[in-house]
Amino acid sequence: MLSKIKSMSLEGLNGYLVEIQTDVSGGLPNFEVVGLPDVRVKEAKERVKTAIKNSGIEFPSRKIIVNLAPADIRKEGTFFDLSIAIGILIAIGEISKIKIENFESTIFLGELSLDGNVNRVNGVLPMCIEALELGIKRVILPKENAIEALIREVKEELGIEISIDDIVDTFVVNRRNKSLLPYYDIYFEVKNYKGQIRINEPDKCSQIVWCNINNLPEDMIDYEIEAIKNNQLGIKFSVIDTDNEKKLILK
Repeated sequence: MLSKIKSMSLEGLNGYLVEIQTDVSGGLPNFEVVGLPDVRVKEAKERVKTAIKNSGIEFPSRKIIVNLAPADIRKEGTFFDLSIAIGILIAIGEISKIKIENFESTIFLGELSLDGNVNRVNGVLPMCIEALELGIKRVILPKENAIEALIREVKEELGIEISIDDIVDTFVVNRRNKSLLPYYDIYFEVKNYKGQIRINEPDKCSQIVWCNINNLPEDMIDYEIEAIKNNQLGIKFSVIDTDNEKKLILK
């Protein structure tokens, strides 16, 4: 079976789109990655194979060919681990792309550890900028990279600095409005921050709320309370129906 998913890579300081084409077929067991991969990309075969096995899924004992298109540009780095793994799992029927929201406009980025966890990668910002310009609606990437992007955004919009070491917890809420379009919030709890709050971008930060997680305001919106309670129960990803556009930063 053939699967095709999207990822990104870097050429110099610019990001560009890469299509991960994966074919799993009969024949002697073999796993090859083609499309001008460098050594780190070739090593992805062992990381992907071991990560899939250690995630409780039997790795297919079949012929696997992964092509990184366009094939005339050299591919470097460890960005492709996650996308290669997803491509294989779709090709063998372990994952249905129909169940992945906005699949055709989603890219996957991340390095895999041998236990199946997704590790941060370098150079995410220019890739995400290019993805946005190409009309990509969703980027699946390591949690650490998302936190770094959030810290940068908070500095630009609010004028305050947060160290990644001061972040206690993070969780994601997928808010759906009446049109069922997904809108993702990353909530985070911090121990400390530097600087004075100033609203640099009012259109984005008109309703920022700072609160103590153990002493929530009485007028807090229902979906925010639900998300916080879910997080305290160990649920790091919540899907909540709402039309409210209020943002929340936990302190």
